[in-house]
Amino acid sequence: MAAHRLRPCVGRLFGMGPELGSGRRAYSAFQAFTEVLRLPSKQLTKLVFPLQELHGHFVPGSRPDLHLNIFHPSLEDIARAESFFTASARNRIEYLTSAVRLDHAPDLRRPEVCFIGRSNVGKSSLIKALFSLAPEVEVRVSKKPGHTKKINFYKVGKHFTLVDMPGYGYRAPEDFVDMVETYLKERKNLMRTFLLVDSVVGIQKADSIAIEMCEEFALPYVMVLTKIDKSSKGHLLKQVLQIQKFVDTKTQGCFPQLFPVSAMTCSGIHLLRCFIADITGNLKTTGFQFS
Repeated sequence: MAAHRLRPCVGRLFGMGPELGSGRRAYSAFQAFTEVLRLPSKQLTKLVFPLQELHGHFVPGSRPDLHLNIFHPSLEDIARAESFFTASARNRIEYLTSAVRLDHAPDLRRPEVCFIGRSNVGKSSLIKALFSLAPEVEVRVSKKPGHTKKINFYKVGKHFTLVDMPGYGYRAPEDFVDMVETYLKERKNLMRTFLLVDSVVGIQKADSIAIEMCEEFALPYVMVLTKIDKSSKGHLLKQVLQIQKFVDTKTQGCFPQLFPVSAMTCSGIHLLRCFIADITGNLKTTGFQFS
């Protein structure tokens, strides 16, 4: 979506009204998103479409293919997706339970998405940012790596379940392999795995093992690049190029388009919410060109 196309959508969004969500709090969240839409075009692009903003820093004529148009939702689609992540009387968002093994996990029929990544990749912070429209949901964020030791399940209304997996690598639970492999391989309603990669350091050895596991199980997964606010623009561009090349040449089950995010600035969070709402079958966007 080119930057000059963002502004004409604003007027139409202002007229959409409370049907985006149920209750006063849902409408307040929509009003908050309209405030985002009032940002100058460059700031809006950086906040909502960070990959597109990064693409603009490459020299014209030598810009890499970052697959920007594979998931290409309109601003109206993104605004609609906000309602799924907004808590209200009719859309309860809450922590359900934790499990150490798959046979302890709740038997849920709604679609699931799971988040997995190295210890200290910023997974809990990212989930907290995704749930910022439901502040009563307690997602514990630790200053120490390896905080998440169990599989945590969060109910997102009647729409889907978000699953927070234990971190791998440093201070991972002793039974991590059995716990995670079994879930990924046997969970029937798992729609997509979100594999988090620290954009500061790129793909590490532990990440490669997780990627191999997703590939071996033929799981559809997505790479989310965290902490994009922590690097210089030049370093971040270099990492994006390297990770994109890896996805294009070394993977089969990975979604081609990267999702760079920052839990601190909320850059990329709106787009990631929209993608989750789409792949769980709750929101059919007009710009999804991938099966």
